[in-house]
Amino acid sequence: MIVVTGAAGFIASCLVTRLQQERFFDLVLVDDFTRSEKQRNYEDKQYTQLVDRKAFPGWLRKNEDQVDFVFHLGARTDTTEQDHRIFDELNLNYSKEVWKICAEFAIPLVYASSAATYGGGEHGYKDDHSLVSQLHPLNPYGESKNDFDRWALEQTEAPFFWAGLKFFNVYGPNEYHKGRMASVIMHAFKQISAQGSMKLFRSHRADYTDGGQMRDFVYVKDVTEVCMFLMHHRKDSGLYNLGSGRARTFLDLANSTFRAMDREPDVQFVDTPADIRDKYQYFTQADMSKLQSIGYQRPFHSLEEGVLDYVSNYLMRDGRIY
Repeated sequence: MIVVTGAAGFIASCLVTRLQQERFFDLVLVDDFTRSEKQRNYEDKQYTQLVDRKAFPGWLRKNEDQVDFVFHLGARTDTTEQDHRIFDELNLNYSKEVWKICAEFAIPLVYASSAATYGGGEHGYKDDHSLVSQLHPLNPYGESKNDFDRWALEQTEAPFFWAGLKFFNVYGPNEYHKGRMASVIMHAFKQISAQGSMKLFRSHRADYTDGGQMRDFVYVKDVTEVCMFLMHHRKDSGLYNLGSGRARTFLDLANSTFRAMDREPDVQFVDTPADIRDKYQYFTQADMSKLQSIGYQRPFHSLEEGVLDYVSNYLMRDGRIY
């Protein structure tokens, strides 16, 4: 039996699809299933049981002898939320509870960390454990993820295998419910479809041109492949970056979206909202050497390949993986 938390959400629901492609059907899906707008992400899936997020720790303790692996991907991911208490409850303390149960019963665990832990990139983007205590995230979301990474590294009792995945800018199917937090690609698709043009944030730094801000964009299908690899690998515990390994500009992303839609590029620039301007990452790029060093050699989609697949095979339909 494999448990996937956050299963009604973006990345986790795509992982459920990937697991089912490999004939794993004894799945327990964990989430807050009261949100009707996310129902499409799991209603057609095959699974053994749905478990409410709040009931999951008790369920896991009761059913530990049946659980082979836990993917803990559920989290509060709103980078604009400023209430630390929300993140302490959902991202930090809840994750500690799941970790402790997995450690007690020797259940392997993969959990979602984030590239938001790297803050402004002052210490680079290397998944070195010795750097974790020096990182300064730019928002409470990133702080909660780094707080848990730091706590995990301090534990003497741990699952016999665990991995914390520092997701960079993930995009792809099943994110239609995320609103403002959806990928720029999805926002671009909607704007281009409605208006024939799209808006990008203007640069507020002299060392970056408008649209020249750079991020490591990683396609969700690559993320799920890494999760599958780790489920079978089950050794070399630790923190791992999960990006494409290559930074690309937002203008590259925009032009790729226009091309995938067979439209002429028409990009306009607007000021970055004041509430996120001083917390905005202008550059991220995952150092992927650590994951490669433990044997992961599968190539990642280029930005152009990922955008083309996402737009033509999903957004042009209804935005989800079946």
